[in-house]
Amino acid sequence: MNTQNPSPENAETTAKLDQTSAPAQLDQTGQVNQAGQLPEADPLDDSPVIAEVFGDSEKLIRMFHEKLVQEGVLRGMIGPKEVSRLWERHLLNSAALAPFLRDFAQEKHIAHLRVADVGSGAGFPGLVLAAMLPEHYFTLVEPMERRCEWLNENIDMMGLKNARVLRARAEQLHGEAEFDVVTCRAVARMSKLAGWVMPLVHRGGRFIALKGQAAQDEIDSAKAQIRQYRGAFAHVDLAPVAQGVEPTHVVSITKR
Repeated sequence: MNTQNPSPENAETTAKLDQTSAPAQLDQTGQVNQAGQLPEADPLDDSPVIAEVFGDSEKLIRMFHEKLVQEGVLRGMIGPKEVSRLWERHLLNSAALAPFLRDFAQEKHIAHLRVADVGSGAGFPGLVLAAMLPEHYFTLVEPMERRCEWLNENIDMMGLKNARVLRARAEQLHGEAEFDVVTCRAVARMSKLAGWVMPLVHRGGRFIALKGQAAQDEIDSAKAQIRQYRGAFAHVDLAPVAQGVEPTHVVSITKR
């Protein structure tokens, strides 16, 4: 289990079998399949886009993808329908944040960012970013024990030396820890999220989050909360993901 601080200085869901119908069969992806049919294949499995986006980290990301396919549904990490769209909706989507972290590190002349990924869940975007950005240090903040176990298993499997798991809620870390960058994905609306994550951002640091199409509306509705927690320069970027893949929305907020 990787629980050491890697500093250079030192609606829970559970997949259930239907007991009322014919005996269920587990297909090779680990999904419950009453008809014994394999799920639809992910159209991006053999796409050159994967190598183009992930580069040197492709091998690690494919290891993570395989574990998600084999165990993700049974362990309640992803829904059954997500298996055939893991690349586009989850892995490539998470990767869209990597350029934002690289740009911030360059802007601030920080060789080794301290990054907290809040509500890491199945590992999006935290595990993906840790694999892609080995020069930076990631703390995956997750309150649920079974998800922490999953995250630790993947850290060990992927051999990530720059990541650790911290079982906690973001609010429990207020006043105890600060980071250069805080990331998250699909955790809550900005009106709530601001009070959870902005206290974790070091002064001059940045909150960078994956959001949906209503990202700008969320920022507009949460202006008071963002200001209350010393957030400034809040904006939304339409971030490219990969050729032929729909772009995603990224919210960035700087801590004053």
